[in-house]
Amino acid sequence: MTGIIDYGAGNIRSVENALKRIGAGYVLSSDAAQLALCDRLILPGVGEAKWAMGNLSRSGLDDFIRNTDRPLLGICLGMQLLCSWSEEGDTPCMGIFPNRVLHFRNALPPDSSLKVPQVGWNDISSLKSGLFDGIAEGSYVYFVHSYFADINENTVSVTEYGIPFSSSLGRDNFFGCQFHPEKSGDIGEKILANFLKI
Repeated sequence: MTGIIDYGAGNIRSVENALKRIGAGYVLSSDAAQLALCDRLILPGVGEAKWAMGNLSRSGLDDFIRNTDRPLLGICLGMQLLCSWSEEGDTPCMGIFPNRVLHFRNALPPDSSLKVPQVGWNDISSLKSGLFDGIAEGSYVYFVHSYFADINENTVSVTEYGIPFSSSLGRDNFFGCQFHPEKSGDIGEKILANFLKI
């Protein structure tokens, strides 16, 4: 059983629908005791980092997430919250990944014509995780984001949007995707299915 962590952030319905499409059982819960019974966990998220970390902290779910030994996948904002710090609201995050989360507008060259947020399809490369078993280098996935995680030893996929950034992270039982696998068609469903096997 997969536990979707409900902390008031958006995009939960699309994650639920994707799990249904691949035939995965799940429970949506904000109760750490119930989530602790699940085989694996998904931390979804669309929203603002400071608000989201406040919700997680007030509920105690931040400590539950830090201490879980279950495979856990953060999606979009969910991945960013697993990092050490976000430039969005100068927010200390959970510190599972030592990455910093930065705003494209402050990182792109001043003469860049790229739009922020990045919205749409982009490719992933330098694939280094079981998340990507059977996924070809250069596969396209769907992004909607203004903030990105920098690259370090926990980077397990890279995407270019004016600059290279971590489109996925992995460390021990923790994984993250900046893109939305639940909105990325067959490739995204394959990535989710791979996570369910970890």
